[in-house]
Amino acid sequence: MSNYESFRLVAEHADFLVIAKAPGVSFHSEDGAGVVVQVEQAHGMKLYPVHRLDKVTSGLLILARSSEAAAEFTELFSHHHIQKYYLALSLDKPKQKQGWVKGDMAPARRGAHKLLSSMENPAVSYFISAGFQDAPELPAGCRAFLIKPFTGKTHQIRVALKSMGSAIAGDELYQANPADRVYLHAYALEFMWHGQQHQFVLPPEHGSWFQAAAVQALLNSPWASPWLLDLPTYQAPKALPGPKQ
Repeated sequence: MSNYESFRLVAEHADFLVIAKAPGVSFHSEDGAGVVVQVEQAHGMKLYPVHRLDKVTSGLLILARSSEAAAEFTELFSHHHIQKYYLALSLDKPKQKQGWVKGDMAPARRGAHKLLSSMENPAVSYFISAGFQDAPELPAGCRAFLIKPFTGKTHQIRVALKSMGSAIAGDELYQANPADRVYLHAYALEFMWHGQQHQFVLPPEHGSWFQAAAVQALLNSPWASPWLLDLPTYQAPKALPGPKQ
């Protein structure tokens, strides 16, 4: 358990809740109640998770209020109709400042994962990044990343940035520099629900480097509404026809 309040309510809808999960709080119930169970207990209702966040990751999380709503969200996620955006900080210079990271993922040692060169069922992400000048509150070489995942693999963003040579600050599982937290945050969500557009942006609330003036200025502009950025779309390749029976 982290030293933070484990969650807070961001928005309440007849069909779902949106919460802000703190870093260091388990999604699933492990040693104690996970964040989903904690929200259920706090609000006195059965809730249905439709996506997940790693224990180290903070930020926005949707919880459906019925199995029917959960099934609809699952359908939206499967067709890439829910846009997700993450923030990360790294102290290591990336191989490139923006671009695609694609590849199959496989388990590695100690619970980590690794990116492969094959593309049978790839993890797909696109990222842009920004450096800082005259930012005394930040370590030398600190760089911010805005990442848009198009798939939802375990550790996908952590592996993507590690493969670019920029492991997320504090992510010691992926050999990153030590920090007061793992600097990965689920920053924004955008989707249509029953004909109504929903947009949620949650600046990071935990981590001293996230609170630096230079990072806050970046989040105020131009990353304040990430769905307005000129980011590419991803069209998954069509499956090849199977053998005739």
